[in-house]
Amino acid sequence: QVHLTESGGGLVQTGDSLRLSCTASGRTASSYYLGWFRQAPGKGREFVATISKSGDSTLYADSVKGRFSITRDNSKPAVYLQMSSLKPEDTAVYYCAADRYSLGDYIGNSADVAHWGQGTQVTVSS
Repeated sequence: QVHLTESGGGLVQTGDSLRLSCTASGRTASSYYLGWFRQAPGKGREFVATISKSGDSTLYADSVKGRFSITRDNSKPAVYLQMSSLKPEDTAVYYCAADRYSLGDYIGNSADVAHWGQGTQVTVSS
């Protein structure tokens, strides 16, 4: 079992940067793929980014590629999402996710992801 706790959300302006953190508890947390999804008001939960167990492979949604960067620290274990050049359309609740399989396999069917955090709100004002 993996318990995920996010932090770092907030209210920022267009063009600002923000760093989200997610700590993962559990003995086997470092053996999970970790990543981030987001859900804007009135929309479904969408994939943002994921990182492999070792941290040597990443995958991003086209909408955030070049602006967001995902990293992980298996000594904690934790996963981070560095967001830059934020836009109003990035406004959403951001959820940390974990699964034994690549989170890229759950693009479009996020309901099947094994573990979720409680979410952290990111609001980007124009």
